Amino acid sequence: MTLIVHPHFHKRYTGVTRHVESVVPALAQGDETRVIGSGLTEALPRITWGELIRRSHQEPIVWHAHRNNELLAGMLLKALGGRVQLVFTRHTSVAPTRFTRWLARGADALVSLTKQISDVIALPSTVISHGIDLQRFHPPEDRDAAWARLQQGGRYGIGVIGRIRKEKGQGDFIEALRPLLPQRPDWQAVLVGLAKGPDLAWVNGLRQGIEDRVVLAGEQSTIEPWYQGLSILVHPSYAEGYSLVHVEAMASGCCVVASKLPYLDTLIEHGRTGFFFEPGDVKGLRDLLDELTREPERARQVGRNAAEEARSRCGVEHEARALRDLYHSLVNR
Repeated sequence: MTLIVHPHFHKRYTGVTRHVESVVPALAQGDETRVIGSGLTEALPRITWGELIRRSHQEPIVWHAHRNNELLAGMLLKALGGRVQLVFTRHTSVAPTRFTRWLARGADALVSLTKQISDVIALPSTVISHGIDLQRFHPPEDRDAAWARLQQGGRYGIGVIGRIRKEKGQGDFIEALRPLLPQRPDWQAVLVGLAKGPDLAWVNGLRQGIEDRVVLAGEQSTIEPWYQGLSILVHPSYAEGYSLVHVEAMASGCCVVASKLPYLDTLIEHGRTGFFFEPGDVKGLRDLLDELTREPERARQVGRNAAEEARSRCGVEHEARALRDLYHSLVNR
């Protein structure tokens, strides 16, 4: 049995945080798996620095980093004589800096979430996509009641989940909905995610005149009720390495309307398990939302199809199995 450690050196709750919280319990079904750092749920098994350093000199350890600072810490453990195998996951399709590329070369194995990310980092890597905890993300028994519990108003919810920034596309979402909202009194729009400083000023400027119809719900540490309440989840981002939001929303039975990013056609079937529009195409997004908000039952059916698809192939167990095979190959070589 191999000791696997997933560090988390980040204060904010992010998609990487949710990933670590999902994959660690799944990995622990077959190998001793611990976390170290902060910002994670207390339910996860932890290891202290003292125990980690002691055991790294006695047995092989897999250190799986997700950020540069975490990989640096693993390199230090190895430099101090630890029997450490370093794994580094690249989460974004943005071209890495020279420093990141140098760090990545120091890992014993690289993981890319998609082929696009693998191509961008331009180093040998294994493509393993994120899975999710299907016990955590699942459709509600009653979506209308789930939405009512969020106390946002309206009968149906439509929204975007994620950090509020221009490149995330919330501006396109607001502009697409602006002429539709007066015609759809049953629908309430929400933006769920952190907005601060210039980003907050920007989004509030776009909401002028429709503040009561496009609510800023803020950052949420417990996100499942929002997925279960929303009927339509819009993901209008201009670029994304890999977003858990698509899979979590599908598994929760949302109708996903997403900008057509390179890897998504392997996940979503347009018209059956979700819908695509070209990034930045406000009119294309508006046309889709016009149709779906006019026929809410169609949106609900697409959401049900998406939940079945996610349940059949997006569970975290698939990811954990692939990662475990990679870890064991490193330790045994």
